[in-house]
Amino acid sequence: MKQTYIETILLVERLHRRFLDVIKTELDRLHVDDINNVQTLILYNISNEQLTVGELTNRGYYLGSNVSYNVKKLVENDYLVQEKSPHDKRSTRVRLSEKGLALCAKIDELYERNVQELQNNNPSSEALKNTNETLHQLERFWTDFMNRVFR
Repeated sequence: MKQTYIETILLVERLHRRFLDVIKTELDRLHVDDINNVQTLILYNISNEQLTVGELTNRGYYLGSNVSYNVKKLVENDYLVQEKSPHDKRSTRVRLSEKGLALCAKIDELYERNVQELQNNNPSSEALKNTNETLHQLERFWTDFMNRVFR
């Protein structure tokens, strides 16, 4: 069990890095050089929402990256629009600009191409669903473990 557990942890990390490589390859194919792969995922996950930097950080998708720095770069390169919150002047909200929306549409096309190829190959939809279920269970296990340890 221990070896399987460690292999799962390492595989999840390796898969994330490999997916970042997929995003980087697509950015290169599109000749987009003013944004990196992590910033692209931040954009894609914002989608049509308006979020604060704190909300982005709390989602936890960007471990290992500085969300504030990346948001600043995305604003500088016109992928995000940053606005003061009308209700709390200390808080700023971000949303995608037209340029950000256009890039997200291109990344969505990449996802669609990936899905089309997956439908003809392995893993199957059922295998992916089972994997997701297992990963959700592992996430809940770690959350519960941390809650018990740090009470």
